[in-house]
Amino acid sequence: MGCCFSEPVDFDGDINLWHFDLHRVVGKGAFGKVRVVEHKKSNQLYALKYIDKSSCIRQKAVANIIQERRLLEEHPFVVNLRYAFQDDGNCFFVLDLMLGGDLRFHLERFPVVPEEVVRFWVAELCLAINHLHRHKIVHRDIKPDNILLDEAGHAHLTDFNVALHYSATRKHSSVAGSMPYMAPQVIGRKGYSWEIDYWSLGVTAYELLFRRRPFKARTAEKLAHAITKSSVKFPEDASEKCSPEGQDALKSFIERDPSRRLGCVPLDQQIADVRCHRWFASIDWKKLEAKECQPPFVPDMQSANFDVAHELDEFLMVEKPLTHSKRKVNPDDLNKLKPELRQLEEQFTPYDHTRTRRSSYYPHNQPVSTVSMDMPRSDSADLALMPTIVEPSRSNTPLPLGRSTPSP
Repeated sequence: MGCCFSEPVDFDGDINLWHFDLHRVVGKGAFGKVRVVEHKKSNQLYALKYIDKSSCIRQKAVANIIQERRLLEEHPFVVNLRYAFQDDGNCFFVLDLMLGGDLRFHLERFPVVPEEVVRFWVAELCLAINHLHRHKIVHRDIKPDNILLDEAGHAHLTDFNVALHYSATRKHSSVAGSMPYMAPQVIGRKGYSWEIDYWSLGVTAYELLFRRRPFKARTAEKLAHAITKSSVKFPEDASEKCSPEGQDALKSFIERDPSRRLGCVPLDQQIADVRCHRWFASIDWKKLEAKECQPPFVPDMQSANFDVAHELDEFLMVEKPLTHSKRKVNPDDLNKLKPELRQLEEQFTPYDHTRTRRSSYYPHNQPVSTVSMDMPRSDSADLALMPTIVEPSRSNTPLPLGRSTPSP
């Protein structure tokens, strides 16, 4: 089968964009978009995440993209990377297609998310988080936007843009992630490890249940103070939406002291610690891990589980549309490229799941420090901040957050 302009496709050659038919856009991230694609030979549908190189370089995120590429290849249990490649303008991840949408979409679509649904998602995510931690990875950006549902309703962690291999011998101090979900140890640069993921999971669960976050403020400084100093409080109607057991679990996840936080025990005991909490008494963990439990919420596959505005952007050419194009970069001329482009050419290596054996990467932890202060639409009046780049620091001084900047 051929591509546009009747050019033949070499399926025996290196994987590239010509191997796919491009379908609709289903998501948008900091550096690019996600769209449905179809492999021309297998007719298999995938999610194509494409990242604009110029935006990546401008936001000083080259190390993030390369690290995400490596982590995705190594850990298929959390997200299955099928292909990776690049052209002159973009880096591409081809992932299993999750047609159920992300939890931010469902949070904004439905007025109430039942407790049994949230409990099921949290239990599945605990298994995913534990898998990461056992492979010495901390996600650092768990939030509704980064949790995808498959067609059956099972939850999957995605977006490893700021994930890193944690050290068993020292704490990390770089600031990364989305501020409203950050643990106090990240914001205060007090030194942290994998325990911060359970805090973010607790904040996510709180938001799903009560449609608000446990800590709110109108400025970044006040939000940082609330996260590091204030105690967790529940809305007046909390008992109508969440059982006492559920509220206790949330408090245990959103526990400021990592040594007392739910799940924050030795790695081989994490799931046992969560499983023993009374909120999860009804969960059959063996069946859950085998994906044999029937999810209490199944996405409506007759309608789009994503914001159609993403596709409208390209249709109206608000942004440069994605097209097939031949490469101009000559591998023999890499020395002529700017340092960042050369780094991407050399380190964002191709991957084809039908040919390539998975590698094990344990690179030095590069300082990856993108901080996103994104807020859902319902909280935009409380804190509307543009994404911010914060330089990593080993000091124990509080996060030096500037004045709030209104979003356009």
